[in-house]
Amino acid sequence: MRVYLAALLLVLSLVVVANGQSALQEMVKTEQAFSKMAEEQNTRDAFLAFIADDGLLFRPGAVNGKKWMLEHPAPSQTSDKRPLLAWQPAYAVMAVSGDMGFTTGPWEAKADVNDQNPQRYGHFVTVWKKQTDGTWKFVIDLGISHPQSGGPLTLWTPAETPKKDFKPVDVPIAREALLERDRNYAAAVLSRGFAKSYAAYAAREVRLYRANYLPFIGREASIEQLSQTTGEFKWTPIGGDVSSAGDLGYTYGTYEAANEHGSYVRIWKKKNGVWRIVMDVTNSN
Repeated sequence: MRVYLAALLLVLSLVVVANGQSALQEMVKTEQAFSKMAEEQNTRDAFLAFIADDGLLFRPGAVNGKKWMLEHPAPSQTSDKRPLLAWQPAYAVMAVSGDMGFTTGPWEAKADVNDQNPQRYGHFVTVWKKQTDGTWKFVIDLGISHPQSGGPLTLWTPAETPKKDFKPVDVPIAREALLERDRNYAAAVLSRGFAKSYAAYAAREVRLYRANYLPFIGREASIEQLSQTTGEFKWTPIGGDVSSAGDLGYTYGTYEAANEHGSYVRIWKKKNGVWRIVMDVTNSN
């Protein structure tokens, strides 16, 4: 009971703190509060406090995260050690409508909170949506691991972003259009290969996340990495969503290749009327 009361007080405090801040700053501060709760209490309770009712985790395929956690209780602790998963956002993007965005940054894991050095490193990607009560909850969480530190876990405050006028879109229609764009990309990869497809579909500032590698930042670096990929990749979209402005959205699904299979999340941004990939992350099963 004390855990859920603490979570409620934390959420209410975020609503108060959010006043006077841009939506981007609100979202980043929520991610930081999420990480702080994981450090001060535990990771499981933090996830339960900040995940949306329809939020997805990948275990290894996409599942309703809240339902999965409730059906899989944490194992009994057999020692005095308290594991720590710590992370901090270092980059974030917000929809013009201020109701959807994503954060990403490095994470570290320790076998015990008092350990001097982490045992594992990686990068996370979290998609956030503003709820009807004004709080932010995450709807997608996926990440990668790599053998070296992704950078220091420092607090970051993004610059304030001014509000812009926008015309709301028909979200179901926009969502289906984005899923069709994702299907077209999957078909292009099969017919034209990764390099040519990425050149056509990815934004210049795209971020490519693949297991065992530090993030590849930018279209050129991403294409160079993908050019080394051999074999046939088949992508199967499952779902996605878009902001009410229709300028930011995400798709997720599964992929299969000769030597691996797993899940993917792509975050898209509409530029000059065209959806382009700005974040691409896969996680093999």
